Amino acid sequence: MRALIKKQAAKGIWLEEVPIPTIGRDDVLIKITQNAICGTDLHIYEWNEWAQKTVRPPMTIGHEYVGEIVDKGANVKYPAIGERVTGEGHLYCGHCRNCRRGKLHVCENSAGVGVNRDGAMAEYLSLPATNVIRLDPRIPDDVAAIMDPFGNATHTAFSFPILGEDVLITGAGLIGSLATAITRFAGARYVVVTDLSDYRLDIARKMGATLTVNPAKGETVADTMETLHIKGFDVGLEMSGAPKAFNEMLDCMYNGSNVSLLGIFPDGSGINWSKVIFKALTLKGIYGREMWETWYKMQQMLIAGIDISPIITHRFSVDDFQKGFDVMESGLCGKVLLTW
Repeated sequence: MRALIKKQAAKGIWLEEVPIPTIGRDDVLIKITQNAICGTDLHIYEWNEWAQKTVRPPMTIGHEYVGEIVDKGANVKYPAIGERVTGEGHLYCGHCRNCRRGKLHVCENSAGVGVNRDGAMAEYLSLPATNVIRLDPRIPDDVAAIMDPFGNATHTAFSFPILGEDVLITGAGLIGSLATAITRFAGARYVVVTDLSDYRLDIARKMGATLTVNPAKGETVADTMETLHIKGFDVGLEMSGAPKAFNEMLDCMYNGSNVSLLGIFPDGSGINWSKVIFKALTLKGIYGREMWETWYKMQQMLIAGIDISPIITHRFSVDDFQKGFDVMESGLCGKVLLTW
């Protein structure tokens, strides 16, 4: 089969012929129809410091996809052959303390599809049946292919109550813009989104942002508070990984409010902890998707009519994968899809 692989320890991704993966008694074989390029895939492509520490070439990359079950192991009762599926990208052990208390997303022995083992940017993927997500027929393929990052955004947005609340999102990247749509769909009153890219802020507006802020143009979150006549934000969703943006968020949070942290800050980043303490803020780190409640909520939102299609800006054949990675590297894109 053909697959996009990290062939060697250098910048780049290669389209190669590799063996079709085998399946065990508890696995399924998925024929992939579409992939989405994740920021993680871009890190592996660029071969940055994180990728060098984490990935062991050669390895097939990718963990965002939609496909069809074409084979299954002897122990697998469902899904059935022919079903349209996607999958949870974190494999869990099932026996550590976190797994046994239902916190599978923070399994101490977790392994990532397309990061620690061969991934989904290939014609076929082998996956444990327990990680398979069976798709409602009302969810289109394009959207099904991006449910993994949609899940990150859902987990982040729903970590605190948002109905009727005023929400500040720092970072209008793919997950920040998805979170914009989620918070508006779930009943937030105002949603303000900050970023340094007008291109991405335009996507955030299409996803439902009440107001956007570009600090590079001298705009401030404090100005939006005056415009909206609010004293502070009730919920903060930190998606940027930028210490300056996070510190501005802390300035603008209402006393006793809540902040979900998904962005990853540079080593040695500091914040003014007195703001956290004297404002009595609650901070929560977010990782992956809660298995399986986040997936349930995602499907129900999509069935109920949430529109996340504006986040998809580019589509390429897998033969043109390089164009996909080039546009991802430029930053002038939303979600990029590859079709097999």
